[in-house]
Amino acid sequence: MQKNYFKYLNVSLLEERWGMYVTSVGYSKVDPKDTYPNEEHPQSHKLTWNRGRILNDFYIIFISKGKGVYGVALTDPFEVAAGTCFFLYPGVLHRYKPDSKVGWEEYWVGFNGSYVEKLMAADFFDRQKPFVFLGPNKDVLILFRGLIEAVQTSLPGYHQQIAGITMQILGLINNISQHHENINDRAGKLIAKAKYIIQESFEDNLDMEKLAKELPMGYSSFRKLFKKTTGESPNHYHLNLRLERAKNLLTTTILNITEVAEHTGFESVFYFSKLFKKKNGVSPKFYRINEENVTDKENLHVTKRSK
Repeated sequence: MQKNYFKYLNVSLLEERWGMYVTSVGYSKVDPKDTYPNEEHPQSHKLTWNRGRILNDFYIIFISKGKGVYGVALTDPFEVAAGTCFFLYPGVLHRYKPDSKVGWEEYWVGFNGSYVEKLMAADFFDRQKPFVFLGPNKDVLILFRGLIEAVQTSLPGYHQQIAGITMQILGLINNISQHHENINDRAGKLIAKAKYIIQESFEDNLDMEKLAKELPMGYSSFRKLFKKTTGESPNHYHLNLRLERAKNLLTTTILNITEVAEHTGFESVFYFSKLFKKKNGVSPKFYRINEENVTDKENLHVTKRSK
């Protein structure tokens, strides 16, 4: 289960020279009747609906669940539904909040830089219409989670990595705003929604019959359509997501095998190891050792070439 998290980043001269840098990332779940914001942020980023706020960077806010309202100096207040993202621009007064009866879940990233200023000054994004409906888009969810994980892990060079992920998010938003795919494809929308729900819940046990009812759709029809669209049954799709996540944790964290199993929703480390080996040909332990050896060899090769 995703936990509330945010980080404000220091920007060095190196990040500025890169042309694009990230200043803040975060995720927040706001339950009905919660005070908003429900976390303490720096004074420069405090937000109230009555006073609004002005920031110095560009921001993308993605509402993954729930609903609320958003407004800036350039537009009238706009109702925000789940699946909507909106932009904040430097120097522009803005305000937003979740519906007090429903709440919402939000992801955000703040960014800036010389390249960003040129990009945002071009005609790719419309300041007069700073919101884009992405729908239940699993790709943008994966990217935002990748941002947070990269910041939490803080491996060497992660500032450039998260700048690249942010660029991917911008590209995805632009692509969707320019090409409304599957706008009349009901089946495509339903499967996209299902994939989104599975991606949000990859750490949990999912009842696929219950998920089908949420769409709404009969389970037999849902399973056939899902497999036709993705090449996998819903349960295999969910399992493979968890195993891919496990591979990432094995190579980017110091969690032990039991902890990796727990983080990916497996109740038994034995069962996790058995499924992992069946899919990848090696146990989690040897997968981690092999990946570390490959990384060491690549680093040694780079060091030799630089001499």
